[in-house]
Amino acid sequence: MQNRTNSDFLPPLVSDVISDSKHYIDNLFADSWKSLRLNHLLRKAGFKKRSGTGIGETVYLTLMWSWLNMSSIAMFCRQALGTFSEAKKDVIYDLLTREDVNWRDLNIRTAKAVFTQGGLESSTIRAFVLDDSIKTRRGKKMEGVSSHFDHVTGRHVMGQQVLTLGLASEESFLPVDSQIYVRQVKAQPLNKPYQDARSVVGKRYTEATTQSKPDMAACMMKRALRSGLKADYLVADAWFGSKRMVRETLSLDLCAILRMKKSKMKYRIELPEQGQCLMDAQDLYAQVVKKQWKKVRGLPWRAVSLQVELDLAEKGEKEQRWTAVQLLFVRALKEPGEPDVSKKDWALFLSTDILLGMSKLLEIYALRWGIEVYFKEAKQHLGFLKEQTATFASHTASIHLCAIRYLILVHNKLKQQDALIGTVRSEIQDQLDTLHFAGRLWQLFRAIINGALLEMQPTLGKAVNDVMEKIDQ
Repeated sequence: MQNRTNSDFLPPLVSDVISDSKHYIDNLFADSWKSLRLNHLLRKAGFKKRSGTGIGETVYLTLMWSWLNMSSIAMFCRQALGTFSEAKKDVIYDLLTREDVNWRDLNIRTAKAVFTQGGLESSTIRAFVLDDSIKTRRGKKMEGVSSHFDHVTGRHVMGQQVLTLGLASEESFLPVDSQIYVRQVKAQPLNKPYQDARSVVGKRYTEATTQSKPDMAACMMKRALRSGLKADYLVADAWFGSKRMVRETLSLDLCAILRMKKSKMKYRIELPEQGQCLMDAQDLYAQVVKKQWKKVRGLPWRAVSLQVELDLAEKGEKEQRWTAVQLLFVRALKEPGEPDVSKKDWALFLSTDILLGMSKLLEIYALRWGIEVYFKEAKQHLGFLKEQTATFASHTASIHLCAIRYLILVHNKLKQQDALIGTVRSEIQDQLDTLHFAGRLWQLFRAIINGALLEMQPTLGKAVNDVMEKIDQ
């Protein structure tokens, strides 16, 4: 911790700004950088820079800009960069467009550091959470943009769909891995080929354009488990409610808890009078469920749990692979004075753990809310695809930089009891805004002091330069 600046001879405003303890360079962002050992993680992830501004300082600045209420990197470079570094804007843009930088590895390593330091290994419930989000983007030269159906607006939009894997517990949500998914409808190609298709970004682009989202999800979970992140469940919404995701989850020794569509997928059930029957979700609801609703203890829902079997054989496989799963039908409980709940207003969940209780299943699925909070925070405050750049490399960097910013917020939230993500973010923003203001104020005072010394140069001679050098120090 630095000593307080001697404020006896400073104007009150200056004294308040540079002597207040919360305005030290050792702010929450800088403290998090040190406690998470991000310089060490950068080296482990293979980040290198041969000359100029060091790689640590460059990444630090690239993470910082979105917390200064700047709309873009360009504005940050024009208005604030000089306050914090002697680097030029090209340093940041060059980093974002590099093909050899493995942002994914840094993201996962940072998540592991937060996971370990936050004591999340001892959490009673740990679940991987999968979801995607669409960022609407336009521009003929915008690489990796394609047409996607936006469920929020109910129409197709041009933009980038980002699939994210997170690790959720009762205490927090950690964004672990992300990948842009390029759908082959109106897909905009690269503006120029990569220098090396085997580079980090070259491989990421191949993944984005050739893999399906289930393929991406399976690879993400495997990478997360290899890194040492531990989970017992996979939680996902109805888009991922498929036999493929059930197979992948079981192969990783995880329990799948998935919301399922009311589709034609067949389940095998043993009924007392009919024996074995094949039914889809609608048939099960009509013939088995609708007269057996039970109140879920401690929750405002009614539910029916069925043990059924699902054939997990892949397409083209001749042998059937019937696997026991639990289906949970859920509907809201009618509150006094409220209109009757619609008979069609029910949801279906699948669990590969047939012994999991109804309350526990719903409690675990509720952890999915953490990824919704992350996407909202990322889009509104953390610079999610807001760099105003056109390259796929910079877009890939953006989604991981955004995740690392959020991990820094979570790291501080776990250290401060009862803190909220928004409160931590506001604190970091306030501290950096004040440092920016203090830096600009100092530039003004330096210019005044320098002007006064120049007028005294006939008297002081060469000592003027020595005085300015000491003041800068």
